[in-house]
Amino acid sequence: MKRGVSIVEARIAGSADGWRLDRALADALPEMSRERLKALIGAGQISGTGGPVRDASKKVAAGSLFIVEIPDPTPLHNEAQDIALNVVFEDEHLIVIDKPAGLVVHPAAGNLDGTLVNALLHHCAGSLSGIGGVARPGIVHRIDKDTSGLMVAAKTDAAHLGLAAQFKEHSIDRRYKAIAAWRTQTEGGTVNAPLGRSPTNRKKMAIAREGSGKHAVTHWRKLRQLRDATFIECRLETGRTHQVRVHMSSIGHPLLGDPVYGSVKQAQRELLATLGFRRQALHAAHLGFIHPVKSNALAFDSEMPADMQELFNKLIV
Repeated sequence: MKRGVSIVEARIAGSADGWRLDRALADALPEMSRERLKALIGAGQISGTGGPVRDASKKVAAGSLFIVEIPDPTPLHNEAQDIALNVVFEDEHLIVIDKPAGLVVHPAAGNLDGTLVNALLHHCAGSLSGIGGVARPGIVHRIDKDTSGLMVAAKTDAAHLGLAAQFKEHSIDRRYKAIAAWRTQTEGGTVNAPLGRSPTNRKKMAIAREGSGKHAVTHWRKLRQLRDATFIECRLETGRTHQVRVHMSSIGHPLLGDPVYGSVKQAQRELLATLGFRRQALHAAHLGFIHPVKSNALAFDSEMPADMQELFNKLIV
């Protein structure tokens, strides 16, 4: 083994026969992103039987074996910041956070600091998962900036691998509480529709055409009828960007306050303005999974934050 490099074997699954190399490897190595794998391919750090493979679009056959050289994490050029966190659970392997609305998960253009990652770099100093290619807390899933609620982060590579596998298997129990902007007589249902980037606005997600996009399934049920609105629970079978927001909007039940996918009546608009409620009414209320190292079942619940509870109270019939 080269100094400063980890070696991982990846065998292509039968279901990935004929796929692009980067896609097939992402399927075989769920702890690594497709973009990360593309970068490794471009750097000549992934080899097949004939040596390094540099074409990410190369079609691969089921059963093929590839050797992946993963350089040790490089320092993350983000500051550790002493930002208050609502820690629900923590041990040496992972940490569960109740994220407030308004807190961005990852630094990015427009939000270079003051994020959950900055807070975790401070809180978890010296105990960070580096699977993503940089020394940072192992963010294995995300919650939109203006969505509140529970999320888990890995502190060790073993926890990152185990959690990533559970997310891939769709065995994580994630349930959201939401307020839809319209009344419904339906008691619930399932939205099974692939999601992809909107062809007209790359910042938005949309229902993808048949045969494209990423598989996405949301199960929802009505909890209570409100005044010109409905209090619902959404259980995620998959976890795609903006999944609940797009899926509920696609069936005519956009989330109240959603600035991107929403649609509200004048009375609702006035109520939101009066309350100063400027986000989608969506809260990650339940998170359940198997501890990736200790193998015990963990489950956590979070009450709706004050702003969403106040909105709910104003809409009670």
